Amino acid sequence: MIPAGERLELVPLEVGHAEEMTVVLGDSALHAFIGGTPESFEELRARYVRWAAGAPEAGTTWCNWVIRARDEGRLVGTVQATVADGVAEVAWVVGVAWQGRGYASEAARALVGWLRPRVRTVVACIHPDHAASAAVARAAGLVPTHEVCDGEVRWVSVTTSAAVDSVASCGRGPSGAGRASPW
Repeated sequence: MIPAGERLELVPLEVGHAEEMTVVLGDSALHAFIGGTPESFEELRARYVRWAAGAPEAGTTWCNWVIRARDEGRLVGTVQATVADGVAEVAWVVGVAWQGRGYASEAARALVGWLRPRVRTVVACIHPDHAASAAVARAAGLVPTHEVCDGEVRWVSVTTSAAVDSVASCGRGPSGAGRASPW
């Protein structure tokens, strides 16, 4: 578990979280910038099972956490990182019902803070029109570059850590190819 300020904690994602996360991620508005549609319980559970199996690529680690709001005692979103070759591609999503409370920024700051001593670079790719996600990236210490990945702006935070790729115990599951979403 990673503490994420007074209000949140990041809990390693488990297959058993799929039922509650189906509700959290069930609003189609979450897909405005990433495309697709909300997954059913069965689809999300199958995704979590695949993630629990770990990355198929040698040298790649999948790290996935659910975001728990302590006061509410419930899950409100996810943060994720795919780590390979000293680079962590991160993603985050907070359910529509919990947006606008600073949860994504708090969780992303905690995730990036946890990653910094473990990797050289943290990356997120964010749709150029997604101002809220850009604000989260900025709050987590990432800065935009002129690079574009799949139509999205590449944001980075370069670290100076010597302890590169020491994230093998962080958990499993893909971050969605670095996009600021779980997809």
